[in-house]
Amino acid sequence: MSRYDEIQDELLAEPKTWLVTGVAGFIGSNLLEKLLKLNQKVVGLDNFATGHQYNLDEVKNLVSNEQWNAFTFIEGDIRNYQDCKKAVADVDYVLHQAALGSVPRSIADPITTNATNITGFLNMLDAAKEEKVKSFTYAASSSTYGDHPALPKIEENIGNPLSPYAVTKYVNELYAGVYARTYGFKTIGLRYFNVFGQRQDPNGAYAAVIPKWAAAMIEGEDIFINGDGETSRDFCYIGNTVQMNILAATASSEFKDKIYNVAVGDRTSLNQLVQAIKVELIKNGIEIKGNLIYRAFRDGDVRHSQADINKACKNLGYEPKFDILNGLSNVMSWYINFLRKG
Repeated sequence: MSRYDEIQDELLAEPKTWLVTGVAGFIGSNLLEKLLKLNQKVVGLDNFATGHQYNLDEVKNLVSNEQWNAFTFIEGDIRNYQDCKKAVADVDYVLHQAALGSVPRSIADPITTNATNITGFLNMLDAAKEEKVKSFTYAASSSTYGDHPALPKIEENIGNPLSPYAVTKYVNELYAGVYARTYGFKTIGLRYFNVFGQRQDPNGAYAAVIPKWAAAMIEGEDIFINGDGETSRDFCYIGNTVQMNILAATASSEFKDKIYNVAVGDRTSLNQLVQAIKVELIKNGIEIKGNLIYRAFRDGDVRHSQADINKACKNLGYEPKFDILNGLSNVMSWYINFLRKG
């Protein structure tokens, strides 16, 4: 039995109270779904800046009435300290996902990105410390590696940040370290590598590449690739990310006050990715009509990214269950159904 299986059995036997910030977003709503299916009590905080009510509605339809009634939603903003205090009251575990993602968005609007990702993070961190929650796990980012050229990316080796977004996520890690040293409040940061899956919004200017391309192909539109298509990423299916959050939240103290990569430990070029998406859509009966169009490289992007996941595997018992291909296979019907409903 894996460590993840053991923890799920323990949680089913002794349910806890969890706070998920950004609960109406992509990762937050997937965490909510998993926790409710484990019969946990969940408090959710969101201001709907990037999250959606329909994500919560979808989760409601995927769990029992009894499980859904164990969920309490607070519409609030992490930039408001009182909202954070209200959200952490009587909570065991915090999974802090709320943030403004996207490198291009941060370049266009660094002020709002800073307010949400730094002030909002500090508010949540301090409120959780004051409430003496058992654990605080937060969404860090692979963007923190910046211009460090080495592959695979090892947690202890980072370079200079290449965007305001990367700066904000690095500052989160610095604050987390200070709170461990100054107050003895240990946290775990999860450096996400290109997470994808159900309920990741394919619409909007800052949509991630997989849902954006899938939507374009489903709707018969052209597919735009930034650069020559040989840029590569370590694409991580949401099921792996949910696993890591639960492993981190329940980790023993010796494995806290640390950063862990959340990925598969492989990399896929954009050219390979676009072909893999095509294959899955064709399997689902979609006729691909659009053209591939290459354009300029995007500001703030790193050329290659691949994680070393040995630390997470060794310390937390992480075992990624999904690679890029079976992750795409799992999610493609969701994209098709979402776009047809929309």
